[in-house]
Amino acid sequence: MNKTILALSVLACSLPAFAQDVDFYTPNKDEGIVYFLPKTMLEINVIATQETYQPGELCQYANRYLRSNNVKAQAETNWEIKQIDVKSTGIPDSTKAYIVKLKDKVLTSNIELTQDGIIKAINTESPKQDEEKPYVLEKDMYHDNGRKYLTEEILMAGSTAKMAELTAKEIYNIRESKNLILRGQADNMPKDGASLKLIIENLDKQEKALTSMFNGTTTREDKLFTFYILPENNITDKVILRFSKLLGVLSADDLAGEPVYININNISPDIAAPVEKKKKKPEGIIYNIPGKGKVTISFQGKTFYDKELPVTQFGVTEVLVEDLFNKKVNTRVIFNPQTGSITKIDKDI
Repeated sequence: MNKTILALSVLACSLPAFAQDVDFYTPNKDEGIVYFLPKTMLEINVIATQETYQPGELCQYANRYLRSNNVKAQAETNWEIKQIDVKSTGIPDSTKAYIVKLKDKVLTSNIELTQDGIIKAINTESPKQDEEKPYVLEKDMYHDNGRKYLTEEILMAGSTAKMAELTAKEIYNIRESKNLILRGQADNMPKDGASLKLIIENLDKQEKALTSMFNGTTTREDKLFTFYILPENNITDKVILRFSKLLGVLSADDLAGEPVYININNISPDIAAPVEKKKKKPEGIIYNIPGKGKVTISFQGKTFYDKELPVTQFGVTEVLVEDLFNKKVNTRVIFNPQTGSITKIDKDI
C-alpha cells in the first residue's frame, strides 16, 4: 500500500498537465494519487523517577562513629511520577482514503504526501517541520567508590569494626584539614584562589566517598514511558496505565499498581453534519476541520495533565471545490499532516 502511494505521488510530480477527479479509494480498482486524511492518536509520555538506595559496607557502624541515625542496611528502590505530557499526533484514517484520478484535459495540482500517505500540500511544498526537542531526563552523576581512598592501615585492619573505626578517623582528619585551610591556619596554604578551590573540592570528594561507606548512596534517574490512545468518543475514567511506588510504571491490566485515569471530553462547537443515505462521490479535495478535546490525566486524586488538544474525530470534513484547481487558477494549499486541516491557501489568477 505505501509503495503504491509513493509511486503515485511521484507520478503526480512528474506529469504537469492533468485534470482531477476525486473519488473514494477502492484498492486495486482505479489508478491515480491516493491520499489519506489523518485521525488523531494521543501519545501519552510519562516521566517517572527511579530512586535507588544502596547501603554502605560499613552501614552497621554509621551511628557509632558518625552519629548518623536511621541508616538502612537493605537496598531499596522507590518510584514517583515526575511529569505526564500528551501530544496529539496524526495517523492515516482508513475511512478517509481518497483517490485523485488523472485526466489529460486541463492543468491540475501536484500533491505532496507524507510517508504514510497523508496529504501535506497541493501545488507547493510543505514547510519543514521543526524537530521536537527531546525530553530532558535527569540522571545522577557517578558515585565515587570510597575504597579507593582507604589508606594501607585501613585496608590491613583485622576486622570490619576496626576498618570502620579507622575510616571514621580518616573522615574527621579530612574535615579538620578543610577547616584549617579555610581558616588560613594550615602549614602549607594554597598559593592562590584557584589552588584553594581545587584542594577543597578534592577533600570534599574524598569525604563524600568515604562517608558513603557508612551512609550508603542514593541515585535518582528519570525514565520515559509512552502509551497511545485513540479518542473515538468521550472517555471517562479510563485506566491508561498503573503505577506502583515499588515497581514503577505498569500496564493497565497489571493489578500490582494503582490506576492512572484519563478523561477526554469533546468540547467542539456543534456543527450539524449532513445525513447521507449513500456514500456520495466527493466533488473536490477533502480536508478536515478538527474538533477539540479536553484531556485530563490524574493519579490518586492529583491532576498531572489538563489541557485542550485538537482531535479530528470530534470534527467534520469539508471540500475544496474542483474549480479552484482548473487551468485558470493556480491554487496552492498546505495542510497540517497531524490534523488534516488547511494551514495556508493562496492562488494566482
